[in-house]
Amino acid sequence: MGAVAQPKDSTTQSSNHHNIMDAFKGKFERTSAENYEEFLKVLDVSYLLRKAATVSTPTMEITENNGVWSIKSSTSLKSMELKFKVGVEFDETSPDGRDVKSICNFEGGKIVTVQKAKKAGQKSTRSVREMNGPNELIYTLTIEGNDSLVCVQKFKRI
Repeated sequence: MGAVAQPKDSTTQSSNHHNIMDAFKGKFERTSAENYEEFLKVLDVSYLLRKAATVSTPTMEITENNGVWSIKSSTSLKSMELKFKVGVEFDETSPDGRDVKSICNFEGGKIVTVQKAKKAGQKSTRSVREMNGPNELIYTLTIEGNDSLVCVQKFKRI
């Protein structure tokens, strides 16, 4: 017999929200990437950059300080940092060089980032980071208007 779920008041929900977000904090290393090169090709990333991106083993470090989250991705060639406050839109240049308006939200235990292209003809993307147990992070990338191409990258906690 399972336990009966008790309704939670808003203070409990808000602390749970924080605890779930805390599960993302730490350093991870990529263990697999599915459809990554195809994904980069659709974003018009050059052949050399695609090759460099697919052969590298990036790490991802997630930290938070006073409500400002940081997701730092590093390879032997390049390091980038995404800094955001949950629910606050900001301007950035995506790793592949698109000028975008981005927003990161916390939805159902996942970090969801939407990058809207500012220039006509450029692609908009959506990425979802979610924990699969305590030590695996799954990073799923899609391109707006192209539902058939899904890039799934898996990371393990290091």
